[in-house]
Amino acid sequence: MTNTMIAVALAAVCWMFGATADESPNVGRLPSPALGLKADQDAKPGQTRTAIFAGGCFWCVEGVYRQFRGVKDATSGYSGDSKETANYEAVCSHSTNHAEAVRITYDPTVITYGQLLQIFFSAHDPTTLDRQGNDVGHNYRSAIFYQSEDERKVDEAYIKQLTDAKIFGDKIVTSLEPLKAFYPAEDYHQDYVASHPNQGYVQACSLPKMQKVRELYKDWLK
Repeated sequence: MTNTMIAVALAAVCWMFGATADESPNVGRLPSPALGLKADQDAKPGQTRTAIFAGGCFWCVEGVYRQFRGVKDATSGYSGDSKETANYEAVCSHSTNHAEAVRITYDPTVITYGQLLQIFFSAHDPTTLDRQGNDVGHNYRSAIFYQSEDERKVDEAYIKQLTDAKIFGDKIVTSLEPLKAFYPAEDYHQDYVASHPNQGYVQACSLPKMQKVRELYKDWLK
């Protein structure tokens, strides 16, 4: 069995066992973060920054972010454990501490880190521990891999802002983890939604999430 066939078989579990089109809370468009990232505010035209988020299957998260102006690239990968265990088979075996994560490369003069956070918390359920819908396991956790103390402070402040505003009915369990490394996933995972629009999991899970976020933030689309 090829790597691509393994990936499709593993992802199909969610689809076959009744994953709904979108199991994230219907909270509408989220408020803008009150605290901004200084590095974004100081950015010059042509500069790029990266942000690394985990919110369930990386196919979904990558597909969501590729839709927006200012996003130069989105790469599926793994964060949270060693290089030796940064492969799809090991991560899906639940024997590692990796999360399926996405590295977003963005132009902060076009889209800010705060806007990326709004999209992140709209695109998945940050209140379910180690799961998104029928995707269950620590590798599917909601997490932000911060790259500076300033970034961590912005993340903490926004989670508090959403909590104080009672945006979600349940407690936000998104973990804030210092980035140690990001390992790009296998080539067959990259831009998976665009390459496999008729695949069952993509139809059942990825495309509905993308459509929901498009409708919420249509003024930010490419």
